[in-house]
Parts: sequence; C-alpha cells; structure tokens
Amino acid sequence: MISLRALVALVPLVCACAAAELTSPKAHFGFAIGDDYHLATYTQTEAYFKKLAAESDRLRLVDMGLTEEGRTQWMVVCSAPANLARLERLRDVSRRLARAEDVTTEEQARTLAAEGRAVVWIDGGLHATETVGTHQLIETLWQFASRQDAETLRILDQTIILFVHANPDGQELVSNWYMRRSTPSRRVMDRLPRLYQKYIGHDNNRDFFMSTQRETNNLNRQLYLEWLPQPRV
Repeated sequence: MISLRALVALVPLVCACAAAELTSPKAHFGFAIGDDYHLATYTQTEAYFKKLAAESDRLRLVDMGLTEEGRTQWMVVCSAPANLARLERLRDVSRRLARAEDVTTEEQARTLAAEGRAVVWIDGGLHATETVGTHQLIETLWQFASRQDAETLRILDQTIILFVHANPDGQELVSNWYMRRSTPSRRVMDRLPRLYQKYIGHDNNRDFFMSTQRETNNLNRQLYLEWLPQPRV
C-alpha cells in the first residue's frame, strides 16, 4: 500500500507531467513566439488553438462564425476547470449583472457578484500588419494553459479570460506574404498586395459602430450579447 506521504510527494510530479503534455508554441510552429524573422499564419494558429484546447482542461474553443473570406473565427475561453464546468451559469451571471435583469436589490447584486467571475476580454490582430497583437494571443494563451504557479492559478480561479482573434484573414495574408522568402534575413513587410480586410481594409476598426462585416458582427455578438465583459476603469 502506498502511504499518504508518498502520495503527497507525487502530486508535484503529476502536475509537472500534465503541464509537459501540452504542446508549446515552439513545438507546434517550429519557432518561439517573438523569434526574429518568423510569423505564424492563421492556418497554423487555428491548428494550435485546436490542439491546445484538446490537451488542456483550462480551455474551451468557441466558433464565433465565419470571416468575410470564409475562415472560422475562434475565441478561446480560458479559466479554471471548475469554472468551465459551470460556464453557462457564469455567463448568465455576467449578463444579469450587466443588464440588471431580475436584480432589484443591492443584496441580490452582491450575491451574484460573489458567485460570478470577472470576465476579461483579450483580442488581437485587428490591424494585421501590427503582428504583435496576434502573436501575443498565442503566447499569452500558452502561458495561462501551462503555468502552475500560485498567481496564475489564482487568476484562473477568479476570472474567465476570452482570447479572441479579431482578423483571421489579415493574419493569413500578412504572415504568408512576410514568410514567402526562404532566407529569413530577407523577410520584410513591404509591398503588401492588398489591405488586410476583404472589403474595408484598414478601416476594420471603424466598422464597430455600423457592424457591416462578418468579423465585426462576430466580435460584437460576444461583447454585447453573449458575455458583456467588465469594462476597465
């Protein structure tokens, strides 16, 4: 029979093995995020989101809808496994508090706030030539999926983080164009053949007040109908 002391000693090893089973960005892409002369395409990023979500119990993949070029636009929900197990309830709490639905007293509001979790929205890639925006999604998601330190676990317990890709078509265009040269030192972001959104180019950020594009509708649906994340103050 294994002793209680032996079981306790095994816990860190089990946690380390669980983290080791997750695929790192470098293992998937062949380079670390931020390495000089390397950009990930959306095709590669989409595959990584799917792989990591399948490996980690901290992640849930959400199909937000199609882009104007027909790609799937993904959101990755990241939180503690216990929160993901009751995600619909926590989303309902967020919506009820934001809209004051069936909340008529301060006591009710405080009770819901104590039950709920802070909803954090992190998007990236809206302007695809600003490549750090997209790539930080990959790296930050990996960090939250893999880290075992107390601070990370506390954040995951107390928040629901929505990692949202804002412009899949743009990432695919820009990264493919940049990586087209086989010699890394010759890769430059020059003479992009077109702007990075099919119909409105650089003005994809200015579409939020009209919502004429599929990507904008997908984002706004999550922001203002589904989740209503808490605004920064």
